[in-house]
Amino acid sequence: MTATDFIVARDNFENCKTIATTIPAADALPQGALLVKVNRFAFTANNITYAGLGHELKYWQLFPAPQGFGNIPVWGFGEVIASKHPNVPVGERLFGYFPMATHLVIEATDVSKRGLRDGAAHRQGVAPVYNAYARVGGDPAYAGRQGDYQALLRPLFMLSFLVDDFLTENDDFGARTMLLSSASSKTAFGLGHLLHSRGRKVIGLTSASNTGFVTSLGCYDEVVTYDCVTSLPSDAPVAFVDMAGNSALRADLHHHFDDQMKCSVRVGLTHRATDADEGELPGAKPRWFFAPDQIRKRAKDWGPGGIEQRFGAGWSGFAPMLERCLSVVESRGPEAVQRVYLDTLKGRIPPEQGHMLSLLG
Repeated sequence: MTATDFIVARDNFENCKTIATTIPAADALPQGALLVKVNRFAFTANNITYAGLGHELKYWQLFPAPQGFGNIPVWGFGEVIASKHPNVPVGERLFGYFPMATHLVIEATDVSKRGLRDGAAHRQGVAPVYNAYARVGGDPAYAGRQGDYQALLRPLFMLSFLVDDFLTENDDFGARTMLLSSASSKTAFGLGHLLHSRGRKVIGLTSASNTGFVTSLGCYDEVVTYDCVTSLPSDAPVAFVDMAGNSALRADLHHHFDDQMKCSVRVGLTHRATDADEGELPGAKPRWFFAPDQIRKRAKDWGPGGIEQRFGAGWSGFAPMLERCLSVVESRGPEAVQRVYLDTLKGRIPPEQGHMLSLLG
């Protein structure tokens, strides 16, 4: 049996193609394995970050590809079309981390009523969340357009939630004004929503072309274009959450705010081509935020279900704004997937769009 995979060259993301791969026939599956058809998946700039950190964070090892190439992980939905596990029936609908492909074989372990885990050896050594699949058949929160929102934004909002929790835990490092770069990005406006909800002043930094969209979100108290950041008052403490990874912008902000820069957290790489070593900067030393570390800490602090309960409360407050600020665009087939991938890579996707894709015709 053959499947279709979309792969990219690890040393040149513009070099991409679809290939045919071989997967086991239903009767040849090993005991406990599932053959899953990947029906649809979300693709956002965050997936480009997964590719950019593929080596460091082991994302490339999750879904093997030919030498020199990688399969970018995506969040989406799959349907079990063959099962050798007694507790997972054909037709089961799963939500989780999939390859950009038409099919995936999962070695099902830790099967419960709510979910299961892929126990394949090559998938170990990464954060547990990347190997977990929720059983979502019949769950209205994952049906229709609500399901699209889950795929497009739930994983990103988890990152927003964890960054907000990290800042809250540290009393925002004494700052009451928060600067967010790449303010139109989905992780940024999720974080902006959380910060705004707890009374912080939130300033969204963005390009001139995105100011209208960023302003319309309603979670930023002020919107400033990148070329005007040094016009901001610099006499009060600020914290900077860097979603863009633009070294020139980061240097400008640190030099402008000097000792008033109380925290500088790096989260994303949306401007990956402009990242460079800027040397020592005034103010707080920039640090990378690594979500799995915060998850492990809070799992210990809050106990079983603690993260899920608090995250669920945050999501329920955030989800209603998505209907007015996000337009879901659906595309199917290898050519469409390649087009959306390249448009995302080159920053051509309007911020109000969320793309749901399928390699199935």
